Amino acid sequence: MNLTRRQMLRASVGVAAAGVFGFALPAAATPEATAESIKKFTGGADPVSGGNLTLTAPEIAENGNTVPVEIAVDSPMTDDDYVESVVIYAEGNPNPDVVVFHFTPMSGAAVAKTRMRLAKTQNVVAVAKTSTGQVFMDKKEVKVTIGGCGG
Repeated sequence: MNLTRRQMLRASVGVAAAGVFGFALPAAATPEATAESIKKFTGGADPVSGGNLTLTAPEIAENGNTVPVEIAVDSPMTDDDYVESVVIYAEGNPNPDVVVFHFTPMSGAAVAKTRMRLAKTQNVVAVAKTSTGQVFMDKKEVKVTIGGCGG
């Protein structure tokens, strides 16, 4: 395929315009942005670290494209006391909110597994909110050797 100078110029202008108007990769989220997102999720309540929420994630992820994570919340899961939702955050990804799991008393147990992409070594944070207003948090640092979000 032979391109003329005009065709090459048009292509160059198109690529430059895409970069100027926001088609570049977004910047990574910050711990502050994650904290703000957690405050919105909890309604301003301070989450209790440890406690009933357990986040399981590998200490070292050889490939950031598929990092397995699991959450489990110790809860009676009755009509009066159950886990409403759990959010998983990744502090160094372009968008800190990764996934939200919703539960009801009919769920039986507040347990979920998923895989996520991590751009680089960062903290993965899980926050759970119960029907009684309790908020729990667990955090793990995952070391990524090959980035999955453009890293």
